[in-house]
Amino acid sequence: MAESVRTFWKGYLRLALVTIPVRLVSAEKAAATPRFHQIDRKSKQRIRYSKIVPGKGEVAKNDIVMGYEVEPGNYVLFESDELDAIKLETKHTIELKQFVEADDIDFLYFEKPYYVLPDGDVAEEGYIVIRDALKAENKIAIGQLTLRGRENLVALYPGGAGLVLETLRYREEIKDADDVFSGLGREKSRADMLKMAEELIRTRSGDFDPTEFRNHYAEALRDLVKQKVESGGAVPVEDDSAPGAKVIDFMEALKRSLKGEESGTVKNAKKANKQPPAAKKTTRATSRKTTAKQKTRSKTTGRKKAS
Repeated sequence: MAESVRTFWKGYLRLALVTIPVRLVSAEKAAATPRFHQIDRKSKQRIRYSKIVPGKGEVAKNDIVMGYEVEPGNYVLFESDELDAIKLETKHTIELKQFVEADDIDFLYFEKPYYVLPDGDVAEEGYIVIRDALKAENKIAIGQLTLRGRENLVALYPGGAGLVLETLRYREEIKDADDVFSGLGREKSRADMLKMAEELIRTRSGDFDPTEFRNHYAEALRDLVKQKVESGGAVPVEDDSAPGAKVIDFMEALKRSLKGEESGTVKNAKKANKQPPAAKKTTRATSRKTTAKQKTRSKTTGRKKAS
């Protein structure tokens, strides 16, 4: 059982009188697309967003309460402990209340996936029983779960060797399709055009293989980041959220961004020029030694031969 994945939620999976300790981990990969921060071009400082009141300025966290607008301009205010006091069984338990065919749920309702893992060795037996029973019956379990203060409708189904939980949208969160498409014409398709379209669909039909599709935008962004770093385009940015001045480790940031792809070396010419010749030689040798494991063998070998 993989223990390195970060647990997002811990609680219980309950089916009638059977209760199993489980935990959720996100099924989505972090940083599949490079994330950007806004930087002030002149000062090279991160741009921050503050919670302010017009005429007063920034508001301390302890002075912020939640407000619900009951009518325009009039709010009911709530302290955080008042909201936390609402007793919801779904805060700590996924109650499985209904079982449906997979085709019964419209794709529009599916929202965000999580992997469900048994929490401890004792829980594994009951977990496997529920997984295998859902497989045998070819059913999806429907229940409710509270995440981030919101009670979600959820679907639980077998996925791979385990169970997958997907949050679902409630009916009131989905726009009525008839209303949205009401302006479309009602005439039928031309028979010849319909036949060609059907033939095109048949020739391109097959099993879904997600590995056949790439995120071209994310790949282009990673390439652009790599080019900027290799051309010396990385600059220090002040981050006032951490105490003291901090120099960003650009190579480590690039390594994370490119997911282990081959990365170039950032050269700091000014710093190198201030060192005596002997110090330069030592520094380069040490640098090669410490970064050899982080670079591909071809580049490392090429640099050593060149030196």
